[in-house]
Amino acid sequence: MINYWVKTPKWLKRFFPQSVIWSMPAETEPAVYLTFDDGPHPTVTQFVLEQLGKYNAKATFFCIGKNVVLHSGVYKQIIHEGHTVANHTYDHCNGWLVNPETYLMNIQKAAEYIESHSFRPPYGRIKISQVKKMQQAQVPWKIYMWDVLSADFDTEITPEKCLENVISHIEPGSIVVFHDSDKAWERMSHALPKVLEYCVKKKWKIKALPAY
Repeated sequence: MINYWVKTPKWLKRFFPQSVIWSMPAETEPAVYLTFDDGPHPTVTQFVLEQLGKYNAKATFFCIGKNVVLHSGVYKQIIHEGHTVANHTYDHCNGWLVNPETYLMNIQKAAEYIESHSFRPPYGRIKISQVKKMQQAQVPWKIYMWDVLSADFDTEITPEKCLENVISHIEPGSIVVFHDSDKAWERMSHALPKVLEYCVKKKWKIKALPAY
């Protein structure tokens, strides 16, 4: 049994510095922000790009450095199609298990292949000391979390439940997490097309997070 919040509670956000971003501010034109963690993947990411293209939607891909090395062509395609890329460590490093120096080294290794100073910690697990270390870097990092978790990684839920997780909580300004990975495929591939259709019907723009 995996424990997680589908909708990030407000009290949790208070434990982090204000510089950590959980959602985007409201705009005149309502917008939502779909994000994809753990890629690029040679087939799953291609599916995601095809679905986004059908709706002229843009998204942000939080890439793992070693996967960028393995699938550099897919990584270049993400950028070519107008999406933004961001850092998700080199090998899905769990911030709770390493010290700030080791963590930053892992991120910097990924940065050799990912042209971005935007970052999301794998599992959402990052120590406050690591956040401070990243903010003290020569070029400070912009740390993005989320406010809606699709839970597509949870093999114990159905694809329909994954869809419900998003539809029930998404609203203008939401940052939503999906995964372009083998593990998430069954649930993500069911939910993503329907989430895109839902957002279009609501007349919400589907945007990438600001590049940094």
